[in-house]
Amino acid sequence: MIDKGIIQLMQSKLDGLVQGITEENIEFWFARDLMKPLGYARWENFLVAINRAIDSCKSTGFDPDDHFRGVTKMIDLGKGAKRKIDDFMLTRYACYLIAQNGDPRKEEIAFAQSYFAIQTRKQELIEDRMRLHARLDAREQLKESEKALSRIIYERGVDDSGFARIRSKGDAALFGGNSTQLMKVRYGIVGSRPLADFLPTLTIAAKNLATEMTNHNVIQDDLKGETSITTEHIQNNKSVRKMLGQRGIKPEALPPEEDIKKVERLVKSEEKKLAKGSGKLPEHKKSDDET
Repeated sequence: MIDKGIIQLMQSKLDGLVQGITEENIEFWFARDLMKPLGYARWENFLVAINRAIDSCKSTGFDPDDHFRGVTKMIDLGKGAKRKIDDFMLTRYACYLIAQNGDPRKEEIAFAQSYFAIQTRKQELIEDRMRLHARLDAREQLKESEKALSRIIYERGVDDSGFARIRSKGDAALFGGNSTQLMKVRYGIVGSRPLADFLPTLTIAAKNLATEMTNHNVIQDDLKGETSITTEHIQNNKSVRKMLGQRGIKPEALPPEEDIKKVERLVKSEEKKLAKGSGKLPEHKKSDDET
C-alpha cells in the first residue's frame, strides 16, 4: 500500500489538472497533462496505454468518441516559435480505462486506478479502493503463478491430480499443518470454491511468493516427478511461513475476506456507473490555435 502522504500528493496533482465544461457539468483531463503524473516519460509509451483503453471502451459497449477526443494544441517553444502536437481530451471514465491498461507496477498507475474510479475525492475512499484493487491484483498474480506451475510440472511428469496434491501440501506447510480443506472449513467455504478466493491480500501474496519460488527452483534445479517437486513446494511454503512468523503473523489466524467473485462483480458494476456518470464529451470545436 502506498504511503498516505504520497497518496495525498498524487491526489493533489490530479485534482489540479482537472478541467471542466460548466454548461455540460463534465470533468475532463488532457492526456499530455496526465502523462508524467501517471509515471510515463515518453508520449509514445503513454499512447500505447491510451489505445488499449480505447479498445477496452469499445469492448464494454460504450462509444469511445464520448470519452476520448483527439485534439491538437500549439505549444510554445520559446523565442516566438510554436509547434502543433496531438493530445486527447479524456473523461473520468477514459482516465480510469487508461490506468487499468497502464503498467500496474507503477505506483502512479496503482493510485490512478482508484482515483479515477471514485467520483468523490475523499482520500479514505480512494485508500479503500486501492486496498480492493491490491487484493484483486494479488489474486490474479497467484492464478498466473499456479498456471505456470501446472504447466512446468506437467512437462516433468506430474498430472493434474499430482498438481492438486502438491498445492494442497504446500497449503498445509503455509498454514501450520492445516490442510486446504481444514482452512475451507474454518472459513466456511463450500468445497467447490478455491480457498484463495477468500484469503486476505497478505496470504494470497504469501502463496504467490512460495509458488514463484517453486517455479524458479523446479526449472533451475531441473526437478522431475511429484515427490521431488512436492518436497520443494513444501519447503518454500515453510520458508514463507517462517518469514511471516518473524513478524508475528500466522496465516491460519488471519480472518477471511469477502468472496473475490463478489468483489469482481462490484467493480464491474461500478465501472458501468462510472462510464454513465462521466458524461459525454461535447462535439469538438477548433480553437484559434488549431488549423
